[in-house]
Amino acid sequence: MTALADTLELQNISKRYGSTVALAGASLIARPGALHVLLGENGAGKTTLLRVASGLTTADAGSIIHRGHAVRWQTRAAALNAGISIVQQHFSLVPAMTVAENVALADRGMLARFSMASAAAHVRHLCAEVGLDLDPGATVGTLSVSAQQRVEIVKTIAHGAPVLILDEPTAVLSPSEAESLFEWLRGFAAMGHTVIAITHRIREAMRFADSITVLRGGKTVFASDGPFTDDRPLLEAILGESRGLDDRMVEVPSTPGSGSGRDIDGVAVSLAGVSVTDGNGVPRLRDVNCSIRAGAIVGVAGVEGAGQRELLRVIAGRLVPTAGSVVHDRQAGFVPEDRQREAVIPEFSLTENFALRGSGARRGLIRWSVIASETKAAMQRADVRAASAESAAQTLSGGNQQRFVFARETVGAPRVIVAENPTRGLDVRAAAEMVRRLRDARDAGAAIVVYSSDVHELVALADRALVCFGGAVREVAVSAEAIGSALVGAS
Repeated sequence: MTALADTLELQNISKRYGSTVALAGASLIARPGALHVLLGENGAGKTTLLRVASGLTTADAGSIIHRGHAVRWQTRAAALNAGISIVQQHFSLVPAMTVAENVALADRGMLARFSMASAAAHVRHLCAEVGLDLDPGATVGTLSVSAQQRVEIVKTIAHGAPVLILDEPTAVLSPSEAESLFEWLRGFAAMGHTVIAITHRIREAMRFADSITVLRGGKTVFASDGPFTDDRPLLEAILGESRGLDDRMVEVPSTPGSGSGRDIDGVAVSLAGVSVTDGNGVPRLRDVNCSIRAGAIVGVAGVEGAGQRELLRVIAGRLVPTAGSVVHDRQAGFVPEDRQREAVIPEFSLTENFALRGSGARRGLIRWSVIASETKAAMQRADVRAASAESAAQTLSGGNQQRFVFARETVGAPRVIVAENPTRGLDVRAAAEMVRRLRDARDAGAAIVVYSSDVHELVALADRALVCFGGAVREVAVSAEAIGSALVGAS
């Protein structure tokens, strides 16, 4: 394999969407045999740059150099045929099909001679290689967000393309899954392949990357080979040196909430004998009894399928339990981890999406002028970066979509706020801001219920901790050790 074999270079790439400048002369070079990481704030242009590289988007200006030659992908298929594959941030799966069938769709050879048994065996082999756990026979539409992310990764790997691009592949993976994936990516690169990955986890980048590029405002502001032992140059590049580094860490030191020692307003949500059985007759929650008090952040932990997804939706009033009772004193704000499926309609404008708040309980005519004003005010408060309130939700970066959903769901200071992996897809500054907003809402008297797949993030944030295991829910001490033991059923 020559040095140019799978080198991918993007030179002075520019891209506009109407009045929004997504890229303004961004450049990147990724060589075979190396794991390249792309960093930057939400809206910096990272996803757009990789969409250009993989043929999903056409640049307005600039050049793509692949294998030493200038190319211009007319279609996604053209880039794939040239050996460039991408794991997108937003999933492109067929919900009604199984995991094995979705993976087979990505492998033309498997599809031409499809056998469910062979496809399932192939999925198990790929999962073992990457260190990810999937049931080949599971219907994708029934899977959690993290499981669907694993399907996307395995599906893309099945292409066998020598250039692999991943847009925030670890955003909803547990720390152990993220580590396994990055170890596999390093091995894949060591075989002479080219890997480019976006992440917002700076320590993840420093640990695994051979080279790092940082975008800010659509431009390349940092590009260097490793090793990386000091995060300050990266943080200065991401945030801008003149803006300071006060928000440099997502792991904001834990501060005790008012609910940890003082009762502001009593119980906000009460669950008594709550059980949930899914459409296949499988029990997901079993006889749950708990109370969520005002003025506290309750952290929820659980391995996949342990019942935490159902617990959050019962507390938020989005799921009616099969048995038992739930008492709310008013509607809850709910921020799900799957923005595309549960929080926004991508093709709708931000104003139209804002009008979805409380849609299950609202009646009467919509006063669009009022909704538009409320949307603009919420966007300003949450620093949602979009051309206008009439922009389609799908034109925003994932992080800006997350900020928009949080702003919408917390309008009017709801008594209860339920957030599922709330820092998913957020850059270091935005994640720290999200943590502060959750704490501010707690200190103002709201009951906050937060699920995070990262136990250490949960410990830094929570005043109380609930752990789901096998459909049962129990409270444990707020420590990594106590939560970790409960996650595997240890007493």
